[in-house]
Amino acid sequence: MAPRLPRLSNIKAGLGRPARPGGGKATPIIPQQNVAGRALTLVIAIMTFLCCLTTGAVSLVSDAATRWQSQIAREATIQIRPGESFDMTEALQRALAIAEDFPGVIDTKIIDDEETGRLLEPWLGTGLDLSELPVPRLILLTIDETDPPDFPALRAALTAEVENLSLDDHRSWVDRLIKMAGTTIIIGIAVLTMMIVATILTVVFATRGAMAGNDPIIEVLHFVGAEARFIAREFRRHFLLIGLRGAISGGGAALLIFALFHVWSINSMATPQGDQTSALFGDFSIGMTGWLGVAALIMVIAALTAITSHVTVLNYLGEMDRRALEQS
Repeated sequence: MAPRLPRLSNIKAGLGRPARPGGGKATPIIPQQNVAGRALTLVIAIMTFLCCLTTGAVSLVSDAATRWQSQIAREATIQIRPGESFDMTEALQRALAIAEDFPGVIDTKIIDDEETGRLLEPWLGTGLDLSELPVPRLILLTIDETDPPDFPALRAALTAEVENLSLDDHRSWVDRLIKMAGTTIIIGIAVLTMMIVATILTVVFATRGAMAGNDPIIEVLHFVGAEARFIAREFRRHFLLIGLRGAISGGGAALLIFALFHVWSINSMATPQGDQTSALFGDFSIGMTGWLGVAALIMVIAALTAITSHVTVLNYLGEMDRRALEQS
């Protein structure tokens, strides 16, 4: 008498859980550890790492641009250039007296020789004698953001009393920073989207490869009555674990990179390189927005891995049914 096919309930019991109490753990449809699974985990880790780096970089640039915009909006600069038979000290004091009494100016400060030398140190080195160099001198004005001064009137008052003077209210820089930040964010989102699409395509090919490698088992299960959703659920669980392992590894590596840069930035303070870097990017802290963005990316990539494999399996089984109908 021909052997009977196993019942579907026994087949399901042998996939992912014991068939009876106290029994050994059954063999799953997809081997838990294989070369393809490890390779896919590595690919997902790399893509997650790059996605998180992009997210963190966009967050850094956005925060830095906001900080620059806020600082620039609160400040203006008076520049006095040296000239022949020109008393720089007297010119600084006259400009200071005019500016500090002007409506909308909260505070004024002359950038002294020591601070000026520190500003020029990255380009001209240490030990500068500013009295021997034609270096412009600066006066920093703190502006009332709620009631800023009339800059054309302030400029006219200053230039009428002091020669070789110019007033910079930084408005052109604010406009450039806003445009640069917007462009950077758009580029970052575009790069992030392309990486996620590449990850989805990678999972599709990996799922189809896993299906092809287990094709005889899947055909037997499918044609003895196993539902497509049951088979898809097994693949979804398998690829969800792969996606989680890869995404957590890649996201953790990206956070480690930002943490190392943050420590380096703190330890490099009060040095020319550290001051310049801090002026551009702050202390490399991505803040709560960056941390939440990385955590969200890890969950999204793991979920997309599972969903993509589920849909791919259903499509694969649908193609299998169509081929069977055509052959019959």
